[in-house]
This record gives sequence, C-alpha cells and structure tokens, in this order.
Amino acid sequence: MSTTTIRMPETLREKVREAAERAGITPHGFILQAIAEKAESETLRHAFHEAANQRYAGIVASGETIQWEHMKLYLEQRLEGQNTEQPRARKWVP
Repeated sequence: MSTTTIRMPETLREKVREAAERAGITPHGFILQAIAEKAESETLRHAFHEAANQRYAGIVASGETIQWEHMKLYLEQRLEGQNTEQPRARKWVP
C-alpha cells in the first residue's frame, strides 16, 4: 500500500476528527472512506454522462423522439397503476 500526504487546514482536520469520532472510526479510516465514496460517485457520474451522450447521439442519428405530452401522459397513467402501452419514438418535425 502506498502513502500519500494530504495537507489540509486545521479547521478541516478538526472537522474530520470530530466526524470520524461520531462514526466510530479513525480519522484515517474516515478519510479513506470519503475518498472511496467520492471516487465511486465520480465513476457513476461519468457512466451517467456517457449513457446520456450515447442516447443523444442515437436521437440525432435517427431523428426520432417521443413528444413530451405523450410521455407525460404515459408516466401519469403508470403512476395511477394503469397498464398502458409505452409511446413509440417518431421522427420529430419542428
């Protein structure tokens, strides 16, 4: 395992110490957990943006979308427990 030095203001160091104490772990463990959570969050955010970009590219390539009015009605019906057919994507003409 490698070692990394982290310089932080004394006020942040104290907050970390207090938070770690409340969590019942060491400040070192708290910092490791915080870094792991942030890294996982960034991984998920990146995957989300990649999926969004791919879907948008598909929309641009096909020119097909679902009108908001149709999707909104579908979602409202689903929320009410109705078994309704999902609207189909169609070419959009402005």
